[in-house]
Amino acid sequence: MDSEVHGMVGHLVRRLQQRATRLFHDRVRVGGQELTSVQFAALYMLREQPGLDQARLAELISYDRATIGGVVERLEKRGLLQRAVNRQDRRARVLRLTEAGTAAVTALLPEVRAIQDDILANLDAEERATLRRLLVKSLGAEAG
Repeated sequence: MDSEVHGMVGHLVRRLQQRATRLFHDRVRVGGQELTSVQFAALYMLREQPGLDQARLAELISYDRATIGGVVERLEKRGLLQRAVNRQDRRARVLRLTEAGTAAVTALLPEVRAIQDDILANLDAEERATLRRLLVKSLGAEAG
């Protein structure tokens, strides 16, 4: 029996997020180790904008500073990024991908793109585009 909750937008968005997380977890690995979607987002953003500090990275991928600190630490331990003192503000650390980090993003990007389609596997291309447009509209300025 369907409950009203099953049709609520919040419930449906959460279920879609669960699907996305499961697909990512099952298919994205670096050196045989799992890479989370937030770790990939951090690596991708650093490839696009080298030298970001942690606060700006957190802002760009919509994570809080406490969470991004742990993400950066784990990626650094795995040799995928490095931290250095910011020359303009010695209290801040700038982040850059290592060669291994750059190689990981390059190697994983086709699979991550394929996962995006698989998340919405029950929709045709036009429906996917419509859903993306509506999600961006719904989020407004929060869409990034």
